[in-house]
Amino acid sequence: MTESNHASSRQRTHRPSRERNVASRAEGDAAPRGSWNTGRWVLLLIIAICAAPVIASYFTYYVVKPRGGQTNYGALITPQRPIPASLHVTDEQGHDMPLSALEGKWLMVSVDASACGDACAKKLYFMRQIRLTQGADRDRVRTVWLRTDSAPVPDKVSAPYADTRTLVADPAALAAWLPADADTPMTDPIYLVDPNGNLMMRFPKDPNPSKIKADLSKLLKINTGLGTAD
Repeated sequence: MTESNHASSRQRTHRPSRERNVASRAEGDAAPRGSWNTGRWVLLLIIAICAAPVIASYFTYYVVKPRGGQTNYGALITPQRPIPASLHVTDEQGHDMPLSALEGKWLMVSVDASACGDACAKKLYFMRQIRLTQGADRDRVRTVWLRTDSAPVPDKVSAPYADTRTLVADPAALAAWLPADADTPMTDPIYLVDPNGNLMMRFPKDPNPSKIKADLSKLLKINTGLGTAD
C-alpha cells in the first residue's frame, strides 16, 4: 500500500472520532443552558404561587360581583396606599418605631385623640369584637389605635383594650396617608391595612360591625396563609 493510501486511511479513521468530540462538547455546552432555563422557570413559578392569594382577593373584590352591585361593605381605597416609610410612631414604652413594623398581619386601625370619647371607645369595642369573632384566624389580625396626641389615656379605655396597639402618631403625617375630606375626617372611619402594608379599605362612621366582620372574614378566607399568627 502506498504512503498516500496510508494517509487517506488514517484520515477516514480519525474523522468520526473528531465528529464525536465536537458533538460531545456541544451537548456539554447545552446542559448548563438547559439547567439555567429550568431554574428560571421554577423561580417564576414560586413567585406566582406566592402572589396568587393577594391577586385572587383583589380580583374577587374588584371584578367578581353578584347581581345587584358590590360585594363589600367597606369602601375600597384606590389606588392602595402603602404605609409611608417616613411614618414613625411612638410605642407604648415611649420608643420610636416605623408604623410599617406592624406589617405581616391584617391591621384594623382607628385614629383618635388620647382622651377617647364615646365614638372612639365604640370603634375600639367594635374592632376588638370583630377580631375575636374570626375564631382561629383572629391571630392573623391586629387592632391598632393611632393617637393624635401624647396625653394620658383614661383607665376606662386602656384596661378593656390591652390587646390593641396604642401608638402616638403625628396628625399631619397621618393626614398625608389616610384618605379624608370635609365630610369624612380621618377620625371617623375604621381602616383596614393588608399584611403587605397597603391601606386598602375604610368603613364608615357608626359602622355595622356585622358587615365589617363579613368583609374581613371573606378576605381571611380568600387569603389563607396571608397574615402571620403569633
